[in-house]
Amino acid sequence: MPAVEKKIGGAKNGGSRKVETDKGPKFYAADDISPLASTGKSGKRNPAREAKSKGIAKLRSSITPGTVLILLAGRFRGRRAVFLKQLAKGLLLVSGPYCVNGIPLRRVNQAYCIATSTKVDVGGVDCKKFDDAYFAKPVTKKVKKDGKDFLKEDAKASTGPSEARAADQKAVDDAMMMGIQKVPMLAAYLKSRFSLSKGDKPHLMKY
Repeated sequence: MPAVEKKIGGAKNGGSRKVETDKGPKFYAADDISPLASTGKSGKRNPAREAKSKGIAKLRSSITPGTVLILLAGRFRGRRAVFLKQLAKGLLLVSGPYCVNGIPLRRVNQAYCIATSTKVDVGGVDCKKFDDAYFAKPVTKKVKKDGKDFLKEDAKASTGPSEARAADQKAVDDAMMMGIQKVPMLAAYLKSRFSLSKGDKPHLMKY
């Protein structure tokens, strides 16, 4: 911080002392506030708000097609899935496969994955048709209801996967099972859950 030298009276005070000109703010927010959240009272534009994306995240060298990943977040946290490819937006395409541990084709962030040394032969899996648009939710327009339809119950839409999605999942599962069946106990390994016990040191483990 910038400082200025000021004279100090008294024989035992050294004669002068450096004093900081900018002592910083006297108030600190109780919660963490992102620099992108606000421009502040001054109204000046925050350069952090104008920062452009640097592109997709670089894929870690430990993650290659067929690598078994341990998922650390989301609905399937603590489960194992097989990495297939990286999508255009940087997310990873993985599958359990579904017929083994119930994990369907889905996208995950590599920041919430642990790459293991176990590999699955996925050379026969065709992943060309799977992209970010494949997982996008269909846009539906809201219809304004009349007073007559207010008390009527809405017909429940099907929440399961479509026939096309189920067929794609089966095709991927069949191709992955050809590689899984070549390795003894690999299917049981994919079914098992990852957990830590008291005293375990995950940063020293070899997965």
